[in-house]
Amino acid sequence: MHINTQHATRLLPHWVLAWVLALHTLGSFAAPALDYPHSPVKMIVPFPPGGPTDTLGRLIGMKLQEIWGQPVIIDYKAGAGTVIGVDYVAKSSPDGYTIGMINSAFAVNPSLYKTLPYDSVKDIEPITLVANLQLAIVAQPNAPFDTLSEMIAYAKKNPDKLSYGTPGTGSTTHLGTELLKKTAGFQIAHIPYKGSAQAHGELLGGRLEVVVDPFLSVMPYVKAGKMKVIATLGDKKLKGYNYPLVQEVVPGFNVNALLGFIAPKGTPMPVVQKIQSDIAKVMAMPDLQKRSEEFAMDIVASKPEEFNAFLLAEMKKWSKVVSESKITAD
Repeated sequence: MHINTQHATRLLPHWVLAWVLALHTLGSFAAPALDYPHSPVKMIVPFPPGGPTDTLGRLIGMKLQEIWGQPVIIDYKAGAGTVIGVDYVAKSSPDGYTIGMINSAFAVNPSLYKTLPYDSVKDIEPITLVANLQLAIVAQPNAPFDTLSEMIAYAKKNPDKLSYGTPGTGSTTHLGTELLKKTAGFQIAHIPYKGSAQAHGELLGGRLEVVVDPFLSVMPYVKAGKMKVIATLGDKKLKGYNYPLVQEVVPGFNVNALLGFIAPKGTPMPVVQKIQSDIAKVMAMPDLQKRSEEFAMDIVASKPEEFNAFLLAEMKKWSKVVSESKITAD
């Protein structure tokens, strides 16, 4: 639609002209989202296949295919603590046809690495915080403590005796435990492993006393009686369980692992908003609600501006922990 404003000015009252121009402008902004998507959408997963992020990503992708009537192609770009995957998204065309999943590493990496191949703020368009993944402190069944208070007391009495394992340096489980140590005033040595499975094996083999990991990862061992839960790190109890919270001992403590979606900076906001809205519809579906409980996830499905504010706050929080704990990337 082309409006000859000079001709229209002679024929229409000013208020009518203003209204017509406003509708024309609104239409031009809304247009990118009206036919989105009209071709396949690529979803970048910055991890190898099989983990909780991949599992959730594939579930969401299948549901989005049904809503959009277009294929959602899962593309794995694993490595470097999600840096490879995020960099791929950041350098993709900002048209909505490449989106990426992120976890808490996205908020940690700016302070963990001296340089990144992308700017976490200037090159990324946050879409939505999908869910928070709840974390747990677990120990050997015969460990000489059953509660967090007892574990802290044991660590203070035996300062060089306890070690905890995580999936790696800079993980949320690592930084969350370092924050807990600082807040509660006790020492326990960190041993980073190359993934959760290796840490689990060390605990099950009796060579490690404690593991901090997403509850989803340790749940099979807990149910089999091979590990015991000392506490969970979030601000609410796991649905269907009655495990104590860290904040019952350390008031105000709250650490979760985030799972969210991003797009390249410059992606039209109507497209970003449509993706967020459709992901929110997916997360409200009964089967996704059921799976989220099985995964020990709290569904959020936040708006883009809310997710942006959340990521900025997370970056600030973890920057302080990384600096004070003198943590560097492997």
